[in-house]
Amino acid sequence: MSFCNKRITFENFLSGIPARDYIFQKAPYEDQISQAAKMIQEADYILIGIGAGMSIAAGAIYGGDWFKENFADFRTKYGNGPYMQDMYSAGFYPYPSEEAYWGYWSKHCMKAGIEANHTMLYKTLLSMLDSKEIFCLSTNVDGQLEKAGLTADKIFCTQGDYFHIQCAKGCHQNRYDARELFRQMDAARVDCLIPSIMVPKCPVCGGRMNMNLRIDQYFVQDAEWYIAEKHFEDFLSEAISTGRKICLLELGVGFNTPTIIRFPFEKLTRENEQISLLRVNLNEAVVLEHLGARAIGINVDMKQSIEDICRAMK
Repeated sequence: MSFCNKRITFENFLSGIPARDYIFQKAPYEDQISQAAKMIQEADYILIGIGAGMSIAAGAIYGGDWFKENFADFRTKYGNGPYMQDMYSAGFYPYPSEEAYWGYWSKHCMKAGIEANHTMLYKTLLSMLDSKEIFCLSTNVDGQLEKAGLTADKIFCTQGDYFHIQCAKGCHQNRYDARELFRQMDAARVDCLIPSIMVPKCPVCGGRMNMNLRIDQYFVQDAEWYIAEKHFEDFLSEAISTGRKICLLELGVGFNTPTIIRFPFEKLTRENEQISLLRVNLNEAVVLEHLGARAIGINVDMKQSIEDICRAMK
């Protein structure tokens, strides 16, 4: 489906089809930075696609020695096997009770969401684009875009976040702000467990609650989710309808959930001559060969690349 004469919906934007002509570009890094700066400067609209690699480049730490130090009590209690190596893996541990489950997840959300502040690179990115019409589509759940100052009407985070909980079975389409609850759990946790009285229950069906993260078919998309979806659709539909230049700026999006940003960005660029793709992703910056100068894949540390592009634009 070509988008040039149609309103874009999030549903028809998504794509599960990878390209057939991926290449790592061989142009010198300095030339790529210059070309990237020119691509952004010439664009009237910038659709930013952000994945986990962006927050990692910005300074987020989820594993290694940091995890061993900050989650030592969980490693002692549950063992040092494959789950207790980083925050992502530990989220899948089969915790034996709700007290144990929320004992872990309240700390996870405090460290990765509520207390996390690695926004400097995000602020550099936003300052680089401050003269452009921008919108950000993101699979991240850490809230760093908002903390960096981007307003909610320019953000569509499709996968939930570390700040809300929902009915585990999705019995109703509301989610609940859990920041204060997580702070209380964090303060009350003993031996990796929260007090039973703090275990949240669904206010409608009385059943279990869960994180508002897209982990199964029960993920809740509330009114705010659909408002953000509409903002995304309006932005991209308007941008394409004008016929003006659009840059798809893809940052740290790998192959974990490529159908949400990576493959759709490729499809948009293939089908619309006004669109160019700038992909920045260490080790995964392959681009479509047939797009020629309309695609740039920078296979270098993202923090360095963004800072270098920002300097080249001044």
